[in-house]
Amino acid sequence: MKTDTVAAVRREPAEPVRAPDLEALGLALDRPLVIVDVDEVLGLFMEGFGRFLEGRGLELRVDRFALFQNIFRPGEDEHLALEEGRAHYEDFFRYGCGEMAVTEGAVEALRQIAQDAGVVILTNAPGQARLARARWLGRHGLDYPLILNTGPKGPLAGAMAAQVRGPAAFVDDLLPNLDSVAETAPHVARFQHVADPRLRPLAPAAPERHTRIDDWDALRVAIADAIA
Repeated sequence: MKTDTVAAVRREPAEPVRAPDLEALGLALDRPLVIVDVDEVLGLFMEGFGRFLEGRGLELRVDRFALFQNIFRPGEDEHLALEEGRAHYEDFFRYGCGEMAVTEGAVEALRQIAQDAGVVILTNAPGQARLARARWLGRHGLDYPLILNTGPKGPLAGAMAAQVRGPAAFVDDLLPNLDSVAETAPHVARFQHVADPRLRPLAPAAPERHTRIDDWDALRVAIADAIA
């Protein structure tokens, strides 16, 4: 495409993201804010999804950092069709996500963080997962405000961080979400955490842009320093 053609394209301004009212959710706006993901941060998603698939006669192979492409029928070399894998994924959030194990150290770490900051759970999950996910969080003592998102998390995380007068931090396992926050709200401290030990050597990371800490005790200390 020619450069003059690109210059001629009119770009409409993006509509502002509608973030939830943090004060209405019970958070004090004069405190720091910590935004935390669920899957592979607070909970062992791949382990739980793998058990769910086993109950359906399938395998989740963890030999690369992927999801639908890691679902196989036993003994086969070709992964399931992506549409079929997505259907099992959506069923997991309907019927199986409540059985997911909690990440070691996460509950106590967030409890201590919440003494000095507001905590919000920001997760990319299907809409039908809201009730099951809220119940799972509550059952594990993680009953902080739950926000469901679709797509990159930067716009919503940035819009929430803009509501508070203190510093903010963001924790996620996925590099694209961390990069999205860096682009949209560069003042927000970013931490990458990968809960499943099998995924840690496979997960793309950019330590020069986002601090990588896979232990919740150490992560708690780093977050506390970032929002002090």
